[in-house]
Amino acid sequence: MWTVLVNYLDHETVSATFIDSSGQFVSSQVTRISRNPYCGYDQQILSSQERMEEDSLLAALHGQVPDVGPVPFVKSTDPSSSYFVILNSAAFFKVGSQLEVLVHVQDFQRKPKKYGGDYLQARIHSPKLQAGAVGRVVDYQNGFYKVFFTLLWPGKVKVSVSLVHPSEGIRVLQHLQEDKPDRVYFKSLFRSGRISETTECNVCLPGNLPLCNFTDLYTGEPWFCFKPKKLPCSSRITHFKGGYLKGLLTAAESAFFQSGVNIKMPINSSGPDWVTVIPRRIKETNNLELSQSSGTFPSGYYYKDQWRPRKFKMRQFNDPDNITECLQRKVVHLFGDSTIRQWFEYLTTFVPDLVEFNLGSPKNVGPFLAVDQKHNILLKYRCHGPPIRFTTVFSSELRYVANELNGIVGGKNTVVAIAVWSHFSTFPLEVYIRRLRNIRRAVVRLLDRSPKTVVVIRTANAQELGPEVSLFNSDWYNFQLDTILRRMFSGVGVYLVDAWEMTLAHYLPHKLHPDEVIVKNQLDMFLSFVCPLET
Repeated sequence: MWTVLVNYLDHETVSATFIDSSGQFVSSQVTRISRNPYCGYDQQILSSQERMEEDSLLAALHGQVPDVGPVPFVKSTDPSSSYFVILNSAAFFKVGSQLEVLVHVQDFQRKPKKYGGDYLQARIHSPKLQAGAVGRVVDYQNGFYKVFFTLLWPGKVKVSVSLVHPSEGIRVLQHLQEDKPDRVYFKSLFRSGRISETTECNVCLPGNLPLCNFTDLYTGEPWFCFKPKKLPCSSRITHFKGGYLKGLLTAAESAFFQSGVNIKMPINSSGPDWVTVIPRRIKETNNLELSQSSGTFPSGYYYKDQWRPRKFKMRQFNDPDNITECLQRKVVHLFGDSTIRQWFEYLTTFVPDLVEFNLGSPKNVGPFLAVDQKHNILLKYRCHGPPIRFTTVFSSELRYVANELNGIVGGKNTVVAIAVWSHFSTFPLEVYIRRLRNIRRAVVRLLDRSPKTVVVIRTANAQELGPEVSLFNSDWYNFQLDTILRRMFSGVGVYLVDAWEMTLAHYLPHKLHPDEVIVKNQLDMFLSFVCPLET
């Protein structure tokens, strides 16, 4: 994790000072980028610190995509002719050593690429041990990439590298993000007596038609619907996902998004794809430090299908009674999208005493409530406010997480978990930054009035991708959101469940809603924050 301090130099350049993992100040200058004005986001009233933070985040993420002009498909990145090499693969490595892998990308004419910007994912794994960890990819912007791994267990360790999207596809995704944020559209039903109308809604709407302004009075989060022709704005009943725009790409652009060709395809090794790792002679003591703010990478790894965070000892909650004992006399609030609703579903399925109370809420939407009267446990789930691509949410249940947090008293028996990411992937990054800024402000207030409240953030995760899903929910979009989330909540006093690494490091296929073994590890980590081992 990086702590970011930023100073303006002029209208083009931002001088950013980062505090690295060793606590040293590292100065860097980044060019400020011109952004398309979107929904008045450029007119936001921000403090100088908030403005500097936003500029720094946008500049850091924008610098990943080279601007090389139109590129024909045959000159785009071909994963099947690209390759990687393990440096010093013949050497014996010890647990804790660094492993470096050089990746060289080529086009479909088998010619070396001269620029970077491809989105790669990499991991090391030992299938027999059900072990895995992610690697850090460095783009040298010349067709070469280096992947750095930390070897965390002994045995035969295999390297896997995948091309998620070629740089030519990334440029298309960036264009869609900034110029087609309405490619997912939403609707609301308005009804009064026997008259009902449905109109389109979004963060902002084009044209000069009359609008209903549903901007939140407390957070300032914008939301608009086209005004019904016969009904007042106050007659809004429900919110729901309208659909996805079609025909977004030209034929040339579509070539960069082909399953089995250049979406999440493996890059093969030109030599051995594995190394031998031997145990350390001196067994190192476990580092029980709870803080995750010092930027340990990777944050953890799998061993025998159990996630092992590197900064503290995670407990295993293999018995429902363990969970009941941990959550006894506690109120647990789960806020966010369907990836944290999975936590509610797992807990109510696995713990027999935690009985769901039927609120009559729409399936998969909520709000949901579960109670264990005997042990005085209350578990709640509520979805975040719009944009949210759920089927049907009653207007009265469209609540913003920041406002809900402001209504929580907090204390040692209060637990809050938040996951807000997936439904923001189609919007310019400013929309997500604004949402997190509001949530962060509310979290800081909550921890200020009740410091013993446990607040946990669940990060984004990788998912399965095809040609269409890539345009709306690509891992590249979610990697950007995940980077923003980690930076903005660094040093705030919250705990992080690293769902990103927990999906990338695992051997199971990526899914928007990860399989139960991964969810179980997420819950074990969450509960370990709530009820840490006595140290």
